[in-house]
Amino acid sequence: MALPKRAFDTVPDVQQRLPSLLDPPIAFAHRGARAHAPENTIEAFRLALRLGATGLESDVWLTGDRVPVLDHDGVVGGLLRRRAISSVRRADLPEAIPTLAELFEACGTGYDLSLDVKDATAAETVVAVVRETAPEMLGRLWLCFSDWRRAAALRPLDAEVKLVDSTRLNRIREGPERRAALLADAGVDAINLHQSDWTGGLTTLFHRFERLTLAWDAQHERVLHAVLRMGIDGVYSDWVDRMVDAFRAEVGQP
Repeated sequence: MALPKRAFDTVPDVQQRLPSLLDPPIAFAHRGARAHAPENTIEAFRLALRLGATGLESDVWLTGDRVPVLDHDGVVGGLLRRRAISSVRRADLPEAIPTLAELFEACGTGYDLSLDVKDATAAETVVAVVRETAPEMLGRLWLCFSDWRRAAALRPLDAEVKLVDSTRLNRIREGPERRAALLADAGVDAINLHQSDWTGGLTTLFHRFERLTLAWDAQHERVLHAVLRMGIDGVYSDWVDRMVDAFRAEVGQP
């Protein structure tokens, strides 16, 4: 009896690696070394860098007193009393939830930082904190939005910060070529798609418009090798060890 195909078995093979715009591409540790340590903690971020990640990823939220903190769900508390981080002062949050400034203090600035901006009001505060505490990170800061228009509206905020359209291929109603042109016109630097959406032809299309290409949820060895061969510019993975091994095999270095 034939076994059903798993999602990561359907990634097409690209035999010869296509060129990426970034050389080398960025190895983003999703929520830190999530497969190896508690996610979105200083411990996880430090471990990810020790394992060889060249980028860190998290979601960013503002506390009730407007402090950017790194957390996935944006809520705290037990099942019976959960509260939005936006309603809690920084001093009242669990110590395990780091602030953006604490990340720089603990991990330095020798990496790229991708932040999924779930709170529409957070982006300006995030950029202000980076300017104040780690200005050398502005050119290595990637702000991801689920609506590319929100990203485009922030282009005047800073010329160096990378703005990212984070979406799925089936949500691009106008088609990828038109989306690539819109992103280029609006100054949105990159598009971030699920790893299963990418093909070598699609990365080539976005590269033709000089838009960077990012692939999220690349967890398995075969997927990691495949997206790197497609010429992708950045990969997000929970498994930093697998990701680094794939980078060494396909690119020569993370």
